[in-house]
Amino acid sequence: MRTIDHHIAGHAGGGSARSHDIFNPNTGQVQARVALGTRADLDAAVAAAEAAQPGWAATNPQRRSRVLFRFKELVEAHLEELAHLLSSEHGKVVADARGDVQRGLDVIEFACGIPHALKGEYTQGAGPGIDVYSMRQPIGVVAGITPFNFPAMIPMWMFGPAIACGNAFLLKPSERDPSVPVRLAELMVEAGAPEGILQVVHGDKEMVDAILDHPAIGAVSFVGSSDIAQYVYARGTANGKRVQAMGGAKNHGIVMPDADLDAVVNDLAGAAFGSAGERCMALPVVVPVGDETADRLREKLLPAIASLRVGLSTDAEAQYGPVVTAEHKARIENWIQKGVDEGAELVVDGRGFTLQGHEGGFFVGPTLFDRVTPEMSSYKEEIFGPVLQMVRAKDFEEALALPSRHQYGNGVAIFTRNGHAAREFAARVNVGMVGINVPIPVPVAYHTFGGWKRSGFGDIDQHGMEGVRFWTKNKKVTQRWPDGSATGENAFVIPTMG
Repeated sequence: MRTIDHHIAGHAGGGSARSHDIFNPNTGQVQARVALGTRADLDAAVAAAEAAQPGWAATNPQRRSRVLFRFKELVEAHLEELAHLLSSEHGKVVADARGDVQRGLDVIEFACGIPHALKGEYTQGAGPGIDVYSMRQPIGVVAGITPFNFPAMIPMWMFGPAIACGNAFLLKPSERDPSVPVRLAELMVEAGAPEGILQVVHGDKEMVDAILDHPAIGAVSFVGSSDIAQYVYARGTANGKRVQAMGGAKNHGIVMPDADLDAVVNDLAGAAFGSAGERCMALPVVVPVGDETADRLREKLLPAIASLRVGLSTDAEAQYGPVVTAEHKARIENWIQKGVDEGAELVVDGRGFTLQGHEGGFFVGPTLFDRVTPEMSSYKEEIFGPVLQMVRAKDFEEALALPSRHQYGNGVAIFTRNGHAAREFAARVNVGMVGINVPIPVPVAYHTFGGWKRSGFGDIDQHGMEGVRFWTKNKKVTQRWPDGSATGENAFVIPTMG
């Protein structure tokens, strides 16, 4: 059986005794095993990173950019290979897997412009004969801990800007679908990056803790559930590291009475059920304003849900495939039962869905709840599956309050033809990313990504210029070149620029 090893110093390696099964979500069968690393494996990767990073940092930004351009070209050339590999371990359909890779490449493309992004500030004549300037310098050895749901995109969101800024990057991907991250590291070496600049170490909590505790790792980026994000942030910062930790979500879609419901239903079908709902920017809660709007929306949703095609991840006609593991399937179905027990109206039940000949696959059919209330735990918590919950709001203010008061604050959308309502909503809602008639408001690569409240721990968002700031230290220089004449200034008084 295939074993997925660490990628350390440009080569497969690591002598881990423990391993984790990698399943084919379409069949439920084990298809590979991944090594679970130890502190010794991490130490080896850190040593390689420390050896490579100073020379990489001394390489001028334009030359680092050329390596990233070449990496982008290689990923594009291997797009189909990467998409099929990703799909085979995650379960998302191949078309969605292509999008996973492409959204990561968007950030790599931004990182190719690092010579411009690293330019500092300069003030001539800040004082008598004194100039002040700043420069952004790499942190050194940094790390990323990434989730199963985007095994290509999120790693590239992290390591693209980090490497462009001159850091050496250690990636700890999810042990559920680790093959694509290893392949990306191989392509980075092929693109011309020194061995040790992008490495992959596999593992579970033991490896996570080793990363958070290692004194040579200066910054850590994390994406995952909120409880773990909070843990990562607390432990990492306690050890003196710079940490950004992105957590869970419960994104709402507000539907105003004037919205184009046909367009809304089309958007909801993709945003709620695409990738089997395993997206932190999925739209699992829809909030129609007024019972009339809710009734009309529900009437239109039912045939749309009935027409959804759930199939194998390799089925070109399928809208979505299986979820990632049997445990995750059971967790989703438990949440569906919890919703029933709490009194929500189960309109469409996706439990018990199977495909002929693939009865062992991890499939969950599309599920719709109506008359969900904010007091229900199934509303408060992230389900992370193909489950859409309808919470009815009597007016705009109640609809605005629902996402604003929720513990998560990742994304939100409003569907309306009314510009004033949209503007008011965007200004007042207590959520980090807002879509106006856009169901999944993920900003483009040259803006930044990040949620509020329990969706994000730390002060700096991912990618864009925020990413450049996270992966660098800002050094300020105040300089004077005396002409040799005595100034007569009192050296014991704090200098001023007046």
